[in-house]
Amino acid sequence: MKLVTGATGMVGANLVLKLLEQNTKIRAIYRNEDSINKTLSFFKYKEKETLFYKIEWVKADLCDIPALESAFEGIQEVYHCAALVSFDPNDERKLRQTNIEGTANMVNLSIAYGINKFCYVSSIAALGETLSPDKTIDEKTNWNPELYHSDYAITKYGAEMEVWRGTQEGLKAIIVNPGIIFGAGFRYEGSNEFFRKIEKDFPFYTKGLTGIIAVEDVVEIMVQLMQNDQYNEKFVLVSENLTYQELLTYIAEQMNKKPPYIYANPLGSKIAWRLDAFIAFITRKKRSFTKALAISSHTTYTYKSTKVKKTLAFTFTPYTTYIPKIVRYHRSNK
Repeated sequence: MKLVTGATGMVGANLVLKLLEQNTKIRAIYRNEDSINKTLSFFKYKEKETLFYKIEWVKADLCDIPALESAFEGIQEVYHCAALVSFDPNDERKLRQTNIEGTANMVNLSIAYGINKFCYVSSIAALGETLSPDKTIDEKTNWNPELYHSDYAITKYGAEMEVWRGTQEGLKAIIVNPGIIFGAGFRYEGSNEFFRKIEKDFPFYTKGLTGIIAVEDVVEIMVQLMQNDQYNEKFVLVSENLTYQELLTYIAEQMNKKPPYIYANPLGSKIAWRLDAFIAFITRKKRSFTKALAISSHTTYTYKSTKVKKTLAFTFTPYTTYIPKIVRYHRSNK
């Protein structure tokens, strides 16, 4: 039996579906009933509702060790997809608890229960930075603690350190570092923010680069890496590198909406995140545009996925294939 955390999110739900289609027995962790309903809605969208009822659900929190122990009984492999994603500085404590402490608990229990193999879903945010002229980043690029990083990036990197610590204690592990993950079935998560902004005629764009990938590719690679002899390795997962202008313009074209037309230069972004911080302080509302987002929207790093392509002879799905499908999903769920 395989244990999946984060099965109520986009990556975890797609992973569980993939494994169930291979007749794999799945146990999944959840925190509340509402989150399970999101996964059920996803399975209905995929017309796989009967498979949903084959999932063995266990209520547990990543920081609740006794509850997690019951989830580990009879498990051979672990897919750790759960994480808190936030760029709000006020969420630093929650980020550290969920992403670092939660991962440490998963690693410790995997060692204690003799888990055969462990897969951790990290992020390109946890990769290093480069000073080379071509600004290309891969699995060998070193993390520079002297540079500015968001709390999210720091905690994902810290979580990776917990996984590597586990490998020193005998755990066989795989780490994947996907770019921005796109997928249908979850209207209000992650990359779906791009579609919401375009729907509302969001006018601003930047020329920074980002790496993107289809969720189906992420889970296919995870399953293949867990099924082959690879272990104690990490893999960057990016199908393409696009500027935010290119990405938003393409989405707008598919949605028959006006593309963003106002260039938000670095100075304007600096003013914007400071203004957002002031407004959030006065109104006590959650931050919507932070320093971390402002910086990342103008970075021009290129991410390379050569390693996974060679290891698995894998061919990524182009964004021109999966983004139109997501647009159709949003249209049908207005």
